[in-house]
Amino acid sequence: MRVIFAGTPEFAAAALQAILGAGHSVPLVLTQPDRPAGRGMQMQSSAVKRLAQAHGLSLYQPERLKDPATHAPIHVAAGNADIMVVAAYGLILPQAVLDLPRLGCINIHASLLPRWRGAAPIQRAIEAGDATTGVTIMQMDAGLDTGAMLLGEALSINADDNAVSVHDKLAVLGARLIVDALGRFESLRPVVQPADGVTYATKISKDEATIDWRRPAMELDRQVRAFNPFPGASAVCNGTTLKIWRAAPTIGNGEPGTVLAADEQGITVACGGGALRLDELQKSGGKRLGSGDFLRGFPLAAGAHFSTD
Repeated sequence: MRVIFAGTPEFAAAALQAILGAGHSVPLVLTQPDRPAGRGMQMQSSAVKRLAQAHGLSLYQPERLKDPATHAPIHVAAGNADIMVVAAYGLILPQAVLDLPRLGCINIHASLLPRWRGAAPIQRAIEAGDATTGVTIMQMDAGLDTGAMLLGEALSINADDNAVSVHDKLAVLGARLIVDALGRFESLRPVVQPADGVTYATKISKDEATIDWRRPAMELDRQVRAFNPFPGASAVCNGTTLKIWRAAPTIGNGEPGTVLAADEQGITVACGGGALRLDELQKSGGKRLGSGDFLRGFPLAAGAHFSTD
């Protein structure tokens, strides 16, 4: 197949690598413009751009695609392409672009549709306590992840999974499924998404990061795992904001936010139901540390309080 590819992060790069490895040709790669990132806010290329450059592929990095004038490079590539594959691209493709490839556009979506349509399916699945997630290969239309489904496969979410580990497993699964779909595309039969079970995975906001100790420990555990690495669950203790990177529900009760124990085994904090053991924490500007090392630089003892404001 001759494949136009549109994608930006590591999830998409895994798919592009698999497409190239399967012998398909890629006349054009679309990816987001370079953005400032990191502490120094230096301009950085996307994972897809770096991979495309390593393979000598043609690149196009439009800021947006609303203006028909921005479609010209895609028009040219579509004349020498069969299909477009989209994976976590980050720009909305207007209908005029969706109509350009001979066989249309297909998307690699990191959920089992119609559950978790939208921008953050991995995080929302973990946050909601879903036991499974997966990847859906779908035909693209003008709606938000509403197109007919071509392939799908489920994957378990383990009790210790976070957004990083689930992302990495889904990236491997998505790469395998897209190669399968391209290899037998003509024989695949689209299935319309059911009307029942539709949920939306809204974009993650930094405003959601703060831990509310009045909630049950099970929910807070999912919050910590869902928001690792971004934006990182946070809590305030002794006037200092801390990032909580790893935690687990445990036995304990008390006034929400109260430290019940603090030692090498973890910092146990009472919640609205049960308690949460904090195993990896970080002060602003510091390193991520296990509880024992963290306590040597930030002493805490039973009776201390995390803010519940």
